[in-house]
Amino acid sequence: MAARDISFGSFNLYNLQSPGMAMYSGSRWTEEEYEAKIFYTGAVLKRIAADVVGFQELWAGEALLEAMQMAGLDETHRALVPPGHPGNRIVCAGMVRMDLLVDEPEWIVDFPEDMVLASGGDDPQQDRIAVALTTFSRPVLHFTVQPHPDTPVIHVFVAHFKSRRPTELWREDWYEADLHKDHLNALGYAVSTIRRTAEATALRMIITNLTKGTNTPVVVIGDMNDGKLSNTLNILTEQPQYLTGLSEGGGDNALYTAQTLQEYRSTRDVYYTHVFKKERESLDHILFSQEFYDHSKRRLWAFDEMTVDNDHLNIEDHKATGTNDHGILRAGFRWKPAAGALV
Repeated sequence: MAARDISFGSFNLYNLQSPGMAMYSGSRWTEEEYEAKIFYTGAVLKRIAADVVGFQELWAGEALLEAMQMAGLDETHRALVPPGHPGNRIVCAGMVRMDLLVDEPEWIVDFPEDMVLASGGDDPQQDRIAVALTTFSRPVLHFTVQPHPDTPVIHVFVAHFKSRRPTELWREDWYEADLHKDHLNALGYAVSTIRRTAEATALRMIITNLTKGTNTPVVVIGDMNDGKLSNTLNILTEQPQYLTGLSEGGGDNALYTAQTLQEYRSTRDVYYTHVFKKERESLDHILFSQEFYDHSKRRLWAFDEMTVDNDHLNIEDHKATGTNDHGILRAGFRWKPAAGALV
């Protein structure tokens, strides 16, 4: 790719942890399972050859470094892992070509102070609602990259929203088996959905504060645990209109999906990144501001192509094979400013 071009990847690492170290519920990788996992992870990183990769479900920073070494990327790319991370929980992480990185990364824990999710209802039939969440389940990674001195700095966010698995509520003080046992799934799904919705709203506010009324390029990478038409993605993207033909537009602080642009270029949609109960869905996304949208008047980079590495999702035993349970995305963009765009 040319010097001003850039590519992004999204990779859920499926609990990349050092061998023998505890994960959820005390589970651990054996040496054999870990070696298979490092081999697979390194092979994928080498194959997608992205300038920037956002990771989810990283436990041990040393394991990521080992996978990068396996891929031969340790001398060209830098791993972004929270400083002093003890490996006792999953985090969002990154891998960035060293010559692209601008400043040091940060991990955003708290929701914006001005975020309020409370309402007395907007008609007489509604009761009051209030959500007291103030932090992300997994801190959002934020860093900046610059492909070339003549291009703007790009803000990159790596997120991993609350899973759709029902939250376990039986440990709560209010839980009474006789009353709640038969409803645990419904209640748990509702709590998970509320948390994921709040996280999408918080990140949307952060992005709006950065992009509203500006020409700041933004890319959001991650496992949002929801599809592109879900309320989660509607909040995060602000549902921009996709224009075709000779039309020109672009939303000031909207985010566009690589999935949609790739679908426009294909006669068949075979995009999926996750399989659950034989249902194929797209939970992982690469989103980008109008500076990367083909039909935007402020386009700086044109969408090239998106690939989805997902054949491994048909493998049942991910532990034995070292594979992961999400598809891996890669989206490329070519430097091609629209006529009159501010460069």
